Amino acid sequence: MSRSIAQPHERVTQLVDVEDAPLHLVLVEPEIPPNTGNVARLCAATGCALHLVEPLGFRIDDRELKRAGLDYWHALGVVMHPSLDAFLAATAQKRRWFFSAKAERGYAEVRYERGDMLVFGRETKGLPSELTAREHERTLRIPMRPQSVRSINLSTAVGIAAYGALAKLGFPGLA
Repeated sequence: MSRSIAQPHERVTQLVDVEDAPLHLVLVEPEIPPNTGNVARLCAATGCALHLVEPLGFRIDDRELKRAGLDYWHALGVVMHPSLDAFLAATAQKRRWFFSAKAERGYAEVRYERGDMLVFGRETKGLPSELTAREHERTLRIPMRPQSVRSINLSTAVGIAAYGALAKLGFPGLA
């Protein structure tokens, strides 16, 4: 969806307010509400911050999003970014890892640090190829069987990567 849909302001916070999150999970132009809802629920369970990069293909108060986990909104920090360029500028001093099914390096090969940002593209197109080419050294993949599927579901991929990184961090704050 190419147009931006206005989002409720009472549900978002500022980047500075989530600085202490163990990880930052970033969805660039997500299109499917249940995927974002599932990632929001994951963030509530783990203490990770959720970043949504507009335009979104839905409103963050959509019924489908709520059914998938928006009722946990009070337990997580959500930062909205008006565009990918705005996100990249605002987080230029952060360690960012970009995920792509076309990357060569596996996500388990990385030494994650507290505060790292795990960046995922939209469901239908992934991240822009110019970005993954420019950030080649920081672009990661989740291994899959060859010629099996084009990609893993977005919320599943975020869960795999987040728990892989959290494991390497010693599951900070989790019991």
